[in-house]
Amino acid sequence: MLGPGHRWPWLLLPVYWILERIPSTAQTARRLGMVTITQMLNALVYAVEHPLAGSRVFDVPRIRAPD
Repeated sequence: MLGPGHRWPWLLLPVYWILERIPSTAQTARRLGMVTITQMLNALVYAVEHPLAGSRVFDVPRIRAPD
């Protein structure tokens, strides 16, 4: 997670950028990518405001996607 107090992950962003451009690692790099605190909070707020009977998974691409 990227944000205040979590600055060291910024060093990994170039690695993820490169891995997302290599066909054999692109899907995994996107699935395991970094999200900001704001993106995570928005995903949590969305999950609370739109309750679902059962369970659902918010992966990194879904967390990054604007609503």
